[in-house]
Amino acid sequence: MASPVASSAVFLVVLVATLAAGTANAAIFTITNRCSFTVWPAATPVGGGVQLNPGQTWTINVPAGTSSGRVWGRTGCSFNGAGRGSCATGDCGGALSCTLSGQPPLTLAEFTIGLNQDFYDLSVIDGYNVGMSFSCSSGVGLTCRDRSCPDAYQFPNDRKTHACSGNSNYQVVFCP
Repeated sequence: MASPVASSAVFLVVLVATLAAGTANAAIFTITNRCSFTVWPAATPVGGGVQLNPGQTWTINVPAGTSSGRVWGRTGCSFNGAGRGSCATGDCGGALSCTLSGQPPLTLAEFTIGLNQDFYDLSVIDGYNVGMSFSCSSGVGLTCRDRSCPDAYQFPNDRKTHACSGNSNYQVVFCP
């Protein structure tokens, strides 16, 4: 039979390893609106949606275990106090907090958070509505500005996915 001290030590080692593994894939997304107009960014599967006036920032903590997601900006929106409304672009079926259903988003950042490496891209396959840059903490970044998006997916067969080391944090800027 193991001594209580040895059992406690093993439990602590297992607990620390579990906690370290659980936070290994967490990421922070900092979303900033540098546009001269209001943008209503949406994020799935975590984050939902908010209103960002010019100069405002929104931070999303993406928990470990979130394998993939999307961030996009909606424009020309109006919402009532219950969070129902509509947007001219990138609408979410009338909801402020979005799921993947509803009308397709336009300028779109997609991400996959992995164990040792994360992947991300910008897509304008569904159209272009607002300038956007997407970068990870290792300094690799993509930009769509004034409908010029040389590093973005523009057709379904494009191969423009970029990699970052695991445990990266991300910057999303509207109107970079």
